[in-house]
Amino acid sequence: MDLTHFDKQGNARMVDVSGKEITTRTAAAEGYISVSREVFEAVAGRTVAKGDVLTVAQTAGIMACKKTSELIPMCHPLSLTNAALTFEMLEDTCRIKAVCTVRTDGRTGVEMEALTGVSTALLTIYDMCKAIDKRMIISDIHLVEKHGGKSGDFFFEAE
Repeated sequence: MDLTHFDKQGNARMVDVSGKEITTRTAAAEGYISVSREVFEAVAGRTVAKGDVLTVAQTAGIMACKKTSELIPMCHPLSLTNAALTFEMLEDTCRIKAVCTVRTDGRTGVEMEALTGVSTALLTIYDMCKAIDKRMIISDIHLVEKHGGKSGDFFFEAE
């Protein structure tokens, strides 16, 4: 398999997508942050001194989706038609699950935007809660599914 982000001389390059068909493309990514019971209860109860953690993390994640091409060198700037971030509070394990879904009509996919959104949302939770406890663990960030484009649909299946 050829590495598409390198030319024949081994120089880094952005892939030319000008010949690709414009299609609707979607992607969803998820990840988790494990926190102490104290952090979990503060987030759930909206008592963190810095503010409403999940609302700020949601906004940060959506903003990150829109800035992905500024962070990941070979990503194309995309005109997103939708970006959404949701959270699930998993009380029994003191984990917070973040899910980011992104959509565009374009020539390249939005997997990196979804992954960047989840990562940034989880980092924002860490940042807002680190005064309570710095022992949080961000983990399991991965692409859940993607649709559209030449390579077709993808669904994550744990091995």
